[in-house]
Amino acid sequence: MKKRRLGCWLKGALILAGLLLIAQTPSIYRRYQLGRLAATIQQLNAERAVATDDPYADYKGALHVHSSLGGHSTGRLAEIIQGARANALAFVVMTEHPAADMDTAAQTLNGLHGGVLFVAGNETSESEQDHLLTFGSKPNAAPDMPAVAAEPNTNAPAAGNRLTTQDLIERAKRAGQLVFIAHPETFNSWQTAHGFDGMEIYNLHANAKQINRFALFFDGLWSYRSYPQLLWTRFYETPTENLQRWDELTAHAGRRVVAIAANDAHANVGLSLQELTGKPILQIKLDPYERSFQVVRTHVLIEKNQPLTTDTLLNALAAGHAYVSFDVLCDASGFRLTADNGQERKLLGDEIALRDGVRLRISTPVACQIILIKDGQRFDEARGTEREWTVNQAGVYRVECYLPQLPVPLNQKPWIISNPVYVK
Repeated sequence: MKKRRLGCWLKGALILAGLLLIAQTPSIYRRYQLGRLAATIQQLNAERAVATDDPYADYKGALHVHSSLGGHSTGRLAEIIQGARANALAFVVMTEHPAADMDTAAQTLNGLHGGVLFVAGNETSESEQDHLLTFGSKPNAAPDMPAVAAEPNTNAPAAGNRLTTQDLIERAKRAGQLVFIAHPETFNSWQTAHGFDGMEIYNLHANAKQINRFALFFDGLWSYRSYPQLLWTRFYETPTENLQRWDELTAHAGRRVVAIAANDAHANVGLSLQELTGKPILQIKLDPYERSFQVVRTHVLIEKNQPLTTDTLLNALAAGHAYVSFDVLCDASGFRLTADNGQERKLLGDEIALRDGVRLRISTPVACQIILIKDGQRFDEARGTEREWTVNQAGVYRVECYLPQLPVPLNQKPWIISNPVYVK
């Protein structure tokens, strides 16, 4: 009798184990796919070729980064420095959440740390929908504009006197700061907000909310140890609505709006057990800074005869001399979009006179699908590492690049998104 019961238990256990294995088959197969993807990405990076005679230096960095100073994160400043150095970032823009009892922008990283340039700022919010990134201080700001340091906790809402989103924009501009719309997917003040410098066209944290957590859990069991950064590819979605909004502002509303990527790094997803002193006993982080900084970056172009400083970085960002790239797929350093009308040569983000036609030149570090977009609509496309188009119509021209070498569906999702050239 006992043997029969034992046999039933063993048979049941084997059936259960078989069912579990069958259930895990999709995750096992996706691990195999990630292995092939990793090999393809390694090959792409090995094929990279960048022109050495280019007059611009390409600096890659992360924007929209939080530490424990503003809550919503347990991340330490030292971890942010380590994560930036591990990714060879040139700069990081800190955007701490405001606090009622201290100026978090003054407390966070600023200046050079570990060879990385940090710029201090805040993520302000006057409502649950409208979020702004305010940071730095533009060079040549008007003398009567007080510095942020002169107004402690300048970005915290005033008690009993809540400011509008436009009030926050104007106050930041008076302080000589750059202002970018954060989380455009929830922003409500498009009709009334003006005077901001740019907007996020991609937010890693917002994209991560689309995760199928059940599926990702089992994928993680098989793939996390070997390919943690590539698990992002399971939920990467083209920021279609953000791009449409951006095109509406630049092409149809006639405004110059600089596009950036938001890492929105918090390092706050995972499990932690620690002593009262803060010393960790057990810690599993699914979004450490090192990984968040690896996925998406904003590249800024600065003339090689100028060093990377807070002033040159902010000037380049304000001018739109920047592009967004998903470097986890391939390092995009070396991408260029320039414009030439025979009398002057301009860079992405600049305006240029149409005259007798403008030659748009695009170069990329690896062969890819290059799509030229005019006023939000596909204008033309080509494959390769270089392409030149002559345009004879005024318009807002930007570029998206795709990597056909990648498997479906990644080959259909942007690798590079450039700021536009404004042909007038």
